[in-house]
This record gives sequence, C-alpha cells and structure tokens, in this order.
Amino acid sequence: MTRPTARVLALLELLQTGGTHTVGELAGRLGVDERTVRRYVDHLTDLDIPVRSVRGRYGGYRLAPGYRMPPLMLTDDEAVAVLLGLLTTGTGSSATAVDAAASATAKLRRVLPTHLTARLDALINTVEFTADQSPETAVETTVLLRLAEATRERQPVTIGYTDRGGRSSERTVYPYGLVAHSGRWYLTGKDSDSNELRPFRLDRITAVTTLPGTFTPPAGFTPAAHLLSALATAPYRYDVSIRVQGTLAQVRPLLPATIATVHEIDSAPEARPWVRVRIRAEQLDWIPPLLAGLNRPFIIERPDALNDAVRALARRLTAAADGRYQTPG
Repeated sequence: MTRPTARVLALLELLQTGGTHTVGELAGRLGVDERTVRRYVDHLTDLDIPVRSVRGRYGGYRLAPGYRMPPLMLTDDEAVAVLLGLLTTGTGSSATAVDAAASATAKLRRVLPTHLTARLDALINTVEFTADQSPETAVETTVLLRLAEATRERQPVTIGYTDRGGRSSERTVYPYGLVAHSGRWYLTGKDSDSNELRPFRLDRITAVTTLPGTFTPPAGFTPAAHLLSALATAPYRYDVSIRVQGTLAQVRPLLPATIATVHEIDSAPEARPWVRVRIRAEQLDWIPPLLAGLNRPFIIERPDALNDAVRALARRLTAAADGRYQTPG
C-alpha cells in the first residue's frame, strides 16, 4: 500500500470515530498539511464515501449517513468485540437473527487479516454460552484469543492469576473450554496445582504463556455445564439447606442453576414428594424473597439465621398489606 493511500484510509478511520474533526486536527493526526487533508477528502468523496464539510468556527469534516456503508477498518480488539456481539446474537435468538448474525460473521471473516482470522476461528470453535449470556466484563483480547487457541489445539498454558482475595500466583492449566456467563468470561480446565477441574475468571488472568505438548480432555466434558455446577457449589459464608414440597421437575425450573442445587428426597410412596435445595451464599437477605417466590411449602434445615430473615420479611409484608409499612430513613 502506497503511503498516500495509507493516509487516505487513516483519514477514513479517524472520521469513522464520529463527530466533526477540524482540518487542523486531522492534519496533525496524519502528519500532513491542511491542503493535503482537503485533497485526501476529495479522494474519499470520489469513492462515494459521504464526507461532509461543516462550516463555521467549529467546522471541519464528518461522515454523513450514505446509501452505502463505508468500508470498516477495525483494530484487533474492535474485531473481537464485533465478533462476540454476533456470537451472542446467534445464541438463543430468532431464526432471522441467527441467519443475519451468521451472514455478518462470514463477511467480517472475509476481510480480516489471515493471522486474526485464524485466532478468531479458534474462539468461535471453543466458546460456549450459558442461557444467561451477554458478557459485559472487559478482558484483554490477547488473553482471550491465546486461550482460545490453546483450547482448540489442546495445549497447556501457564497463567498469572489473581484470586478473589487479591493473592497472585502462577499456575499451569489444561484449558478445556471458554464460557461466557452472567456478564463474565470463564476458562474451565484442570489446575495442575490442585489436580482438580475448576473455573478461572478471565478478568483475573494477567498473562498467558502457551506450553509445549498436548493433552486429551475428558470424554463428554461440557465446559458450560461444569461452570454452572462449580458456581453453585463454590464455598461461601452460609451453607443453606431447605426442604421444598414438590417434585424435582416442579422445583428445579424455579431456581437458577448457578445459585442452587436440587436433589430428590426419599419418601414413602403415598407421601407428597419433597426435594432438598442447597444454596451457598455470602449474605442471606436475598434468600427469603426467593423462597416466597416459589409459592410452595418449605422447611429451613439450616442455618437458623435464615428463619429470622424469613420472619422479618413476613413482618414487612404484613405491615405493607395493612398499610403500615414505611420505608426506613
């Protein structure tokens, strides 16, 4: 690509950021004089790219909506962000949205550099989404793509990791899959330190180094299912156990899999069925409304503090029904 052509494309990239850009600003960013900027603008308009001139003290150039979409120039981070948005749209959406997302993904892949296409393909082939998707927590693109490649190629990695207590460590992980869940990205795999399967939050991974050699994941392993189970059984301040009247099929859909496990309880054939619900929580204040929403008889087995929290909720509801409830403060 010749130098003037590269600068014309760089001008288009600047205009695509939105707003009005003064000639002086554009000249400084491109390293040319103002007359050259105007000549570059003429090149863009000759290509039917709708560049508009804005007069006045704060005038300059801006892109106007046109009948044709101007060519997109994306950084690696921007390309990953667009692709992740398309993947999210293609999961759990209408057939029309799925087809549109697939078509847009194909178009994006065709215009990307070869090195980036290969890395994004690794991400497409390894990522899983839970029902609660739409990842919002930002992660480093390099970390995400490198883990995707290692997962696809079944190569171990060394990661720098900071746990929720703020402690930093370096550990070797055998990456089995990447999962987007509840606004976050997770890596699921075998931790060589503990020799156990566990999830790692990607926003806590500070560095990734691919190691030589390969490994074989367990047969039938599903990263998303393992993540949901791990989150539901992670150690917390309170280990809550509750018996709820109903069958497993009746109660299970009422409780998110990420916060509760539900198991059948053996009972006499003629007795009404009950299930046991286990919840691990740092705080108890959100559990009484959850139990009330079940609209089923329940018995709290532990902790005793939950009984007090349920009684407090009952008093507030009774006061509200009697018109006596007042917002604290």
